[in-house]
Amino acid sequence: MTERLRLKKNADRRLKAGHLWLYSNEIDTQETPLKGVEPGAQAVIEAANGKPMGIAYVNPNSLICARVVSRDVNVRLDRSLLVHRFNQALALRERLFDKPFYRLVFGEGDLLPGLIIDRFGDVLVVQLNTLGMERLGDEVVAALDKVLKPRAIVFKNDSSGRRQEQLASHVEVVHGELPEQVLLEENGVRFAAPVVEGQKTGWFYDHRANRAWLNGLVAGKRVLDLYSYVGGWGVQAAAHGAAEVLCVDRSGEALERVAENAALNGVGDRVAIGEADIFEALASLKADGEQFDVVILDPPAFIKKRKDIPNGERAYARLNREAMRLLGRDGLLMSASCSMHLTPDRLVECVRGAVRHQDRHGQLIYQGGQGADHPVHPSIPETSYLKALGVRVFRD
Repeated sequence: MTERLRLKKNADRRLKAGHLWLYSNEIDTQETPLKGVEPGAQAVIEAANGKPMGIAYVNPNSLICARVVSRDVNVRLDRSLLVHRFNQALALRERLFDKPFYRLVFGEGDLLPGLIIDRFGDVLVVQLNTLGMERLGDEVVAALDKVLKPRAIVFKNDSSGRRQEQLASHVEVVHGELPEQVLLEENGVRFAAPVVEGQKTGWFYDHRANRAWLNGLVAGKRVLDLYSYVGGWGVQAAAHGAAEVLCVDRSGEALERVAENAALNGVGDRVAIGEADIFEALASLKADGEQFDVVILDPPAFIKKRKDIPNGERAYARLNREAMRLLGRDGLLMSASCSMHLTPDRLVECVRGAVRHQDRHGQLIYQGGQGADHPVHPSIPETSYLKALGVRVFRD
């Protein structure tokens, strides 16, 4: 017998508008007890009047208790549907990119809630971020093998989302054999991605277009790349003609990768590294009288939850303020945020406040977001998270 979940009166509005999430307080638990559904099972979602609205997988122990996987109640999320959705996702990426380096599946944006897949040529890195997806792990591997015949598939199951779903962390090669070096190419620059031990899937494809824009403005410039990770911004800047790049990160391991990636592109002589807390590094560079033509700020999310917004906004404001002090008379700031809870206008406000604090002028000359391989679901604002501002900062 198929499980059912009936919604309370008027709780179907978001679903009708196209959203894929249901919260536990929207379920009519008198009619269909949520705790009666096996965690990870798929269920028919019904409107208050009993009309079927779609199929979702369920986790009664999570705030988002159900995620819709199909509007057709006769369809289940299984290998067959996964193959279909992977082919749909692949068709978009092949239209967008001429090389196989991209985010292949972006969760809800590709109608596969809880699933992230990054492609590094013939290596695929998969994040199963929900219990419903975790239960389908074998089907995901089989479907990917059918669609792409990859050399290796890695499960990188160590995200914070898994903790919210009460899932254990584990990272393992689940299919094939991982080559010694997993390579990718972005904007004509090559990188080795630490897919097993690195952050997230090992690489951040989402800033590709923003980096491409900046790459056109760095020739001959002195560049500071803060929160550099493995050098996505800084090494690309050097490869596009920057005279000198300093990559700063608090992870020594990440900085070793910066050096490797710089060498991989023949720009090792123009890329320096510095291991430090970013705010301490900013103070130290200022004390030493250092100045840069371009400063890149791509920090981790300072705002993880709604309650973090006030503190997070203060942190973004301080970071932009301190970074601007290191710009010369006519400099360029690339200020980014991956915090979904920081709206684009609030990031602009952080930058505006920082410019005025330094008694300078600012011109917003670029506003970017996530790449097209991170498609935004128009009904799910949560799928739009990345912001990048290019700001000319100058004195009269």
